[in-house]
Amino acid sequence: MEQSIWELLSHGAGAMWVVLAFSVVALTVAIERAFAQWQFVARARSLGEIVTRCLARGALEEGRSACERSRSPVADIFLVGYERLGRAKPDHVATAVHRERLRVNQDLRARLWMLGTIGATAPFVGLFGTVVGIMSAMNDFKGDEEVKFTRISGPISQALIVTAAGILVAVAAVVLFNFFSQRAGRIATEMKLLTDEFLELLLDPPSDAQPSRRGKRDDVERDHSDSAKRTRGDGDGDR
Repeated sequence: MEQSIWELLSHGAGAMWVVLAFSVVALTVAIERAFAQWQFVARARSLGEIVTRCLARGALEEGRSACERSRSPVADIFLVGYERLGRAKPDHVATAVHRERLRVNQDLRARLWMLGTIGATAPFVGLFGTVVGIMSAMNDFKGDEEVKFTRISGPISQALIVTAAGILVAVAAVVLFNFFSQRAGRIATEMKLLTDEFLELLLDPPSDAQPSRRGKRDDVERDHSDSAKRTRGDGDGDR
């Protein structure tokens, strides 16, 4: 059994080894991307709800603490907004948050190019192995005037195995590429919605979400006004 496997891998002047390597790489990338995107949307929505509730009632530090404890990549996006708040203009805060969101989007599509490359090149590698295998089989019958079909059917069928393997690996790679690309696009849309809602509450909080600074300023001015009136009244009495 072991010998037959080695014979199978030796078809096509090593092209089968390349196809096998492609299959291993595609499987590795698929497993890694599955772990990276596993429950991404669920964790992002959960964190978004917590941060939204905190911002709605003005609990900025509580929302920031929730982001620091979270393992969701969306937490990094929110933390950029918390760190820039009060230190930069609102437009600059929004730009920094969206820039971090784009970085997370890029991370979601990391290594997907490998699946696309394998899907595009694996059939040609298999075809190359088949052509080499057929040429090698034909060279064995170079000096014969008559060649029976039964003598060439075996080598040709073995050579065609490489093409079949290349097509199979390519189809699997393309399916995985489309699947993870579609998931990355859906996650990107979800992050855009969560980020927009986060920025709306962070940069333009509701009036009842935090103590009104204007109200405090009016109270201080009112106290100064009363004090001034009392001072003028005391002066008039003395006069």
